[in-house]
Amino acid sequence: MGKPAEAVLNAAGREVVITNPGKTFFPQAGFTKLDLAKYYAAIAEGALRGIAGRPIVLKRYVDGAEGEPFFQKRAPEQRPEWVETVELRFPSGRTAREIVVRDAAQLLWIVNLGCIDLNPHPVRADDLEHPDELRVDLDPGRGVSWDDVRRVTLLVRDVLDGHGLRGWPKTSGSRGMHVNVRIHRRWSFDQVRRAALALAREVERRAPDRASSKWWKEERRGVFLDYNQNAKDRTVASAWSVRPTPDARVSMPLEWDEVAGCDPAAFTLATAPGRFAQHGDASAGIDGAAGSLDALLELSAAQEAAGLGDAPWPPHYRKQRDEPPRVAPSRQKSPRRSAAALITVARAAHEADALAGLERWKVRHPEAAGRLQADDVLVDSMRGRSTTWTRIRVNLRHVPEGERPAEEPPEPDYDPWRASPSRPPGSRARKTRSSS
Repeated sequence: MGKPAEAVLNAAGREVVITNPGKTFFPQAGFTKLDLAKYYAAIAEGALRGIAGRPIVLKRYVDGAEGEPFFQKRAPEQRPEWVETVELRFPSGRTAREIVVRDAAQLLWIVNLGCIDLNPHPVRADDLEHPDELRVDLDPGRGVSWDDVRRVTLLVRDVLDGHGLRGWPKTSGSRGMHVNVRIHRRWSFDQVRRAALALAREVERRAPDRASSKWWKEERRGVFLDYNQNAKDRTVASAWSVRPTPDARVSMPLEWDEVAGCDPAAFTLATAPGRFAQHGDASAGIDGAAGSLDALLELSAAQEAAGLGDAPWPPHYRKQRDEPPRVAPSRQKSPRRSAAALITVARAAHEADALAGLERWKVRHPEAAGRLQADDVLVDSMRGRSTTWTRIRVNLRHVPEGERPAEEPPEPDYDPWRASPSRPPGSRARKTRSSS
């Protein structure tokens, strides 16, 4: 007997159909699409706290966690009448109607589309220009220890406390941590981003060897505090989201006294429902803790007076009035340019292929490879037509100029604009990248 073509789950007074329920979504862990849907049904109260009433980008894994996702901003044309949408205007000037989830039935409906993690905007549908959440995304560089991630997260808490704000920590479900800060809906996206940049710079000032606010990877040390996650149109995986990792890890809300000893591998699709049933949601009080950005904006003004102006924006945003040159320091023109310090060694559709290219480069250039430090290898997730691809660059700053190998054609040398990734059958949505 074949697998059932459909399963039905009851949520918020509705029957929600889960198609292909037996389809394996996490091959290594053995979890199916139905397992994923049942997980979200079990922790819906917690998941909805992070997404309810917010426009959400659909990050669809139609082939499961090991397949290539695609990003769908525009709501599917075929949808139930009880699924809400709202029209957003993006920095490009374009508009799109995005899904707004308010209850468990709508949540399960988007999970059935192949959404593994949930990627909401930091605004509510009734006010799209004033965020109610500042998001601190702590992104560790290569070779950075989990202990350093936890230490920097606790330092974020201290800086927030000192500026009258309460942070709500959670594991990212990957290698980093997130801290969400509920704020009053008084400030624009640009002001929230500027406050996040001020916070990142203050954390870096207190722990320059462990934390960085620098946009360019070649300048970073330790844990990067990605202030640009607060730019308009950026999204971050929300609390209780399952992430597309082999073990189906969950972005888990934590109490502050859990951060120092937490193990992100302990929170998975299999274990999180039990934690939720026994302990509830560590971020349950977030909506009652909205604070003011005034103190962080005063800090930003003081930093600017000391010579720290704006910092680089993401590449697809228009150039800002006081933004510094949007080019990596190693690429800036200099009267004394010699052998290139930053070279591209691989471009590939899949990260594993790019990493294999890096290893071949190391074999060809063992002396230079032996001088590299962990943060000299820059692995970039790049935006293509509808999916991401991987670029690997090597910073030769620790290799004497006379010994630096010349830059070669990348190997492999993937061109995302020449390739033509296929869309899932019936998909007509415009696709774009979301942060996760």
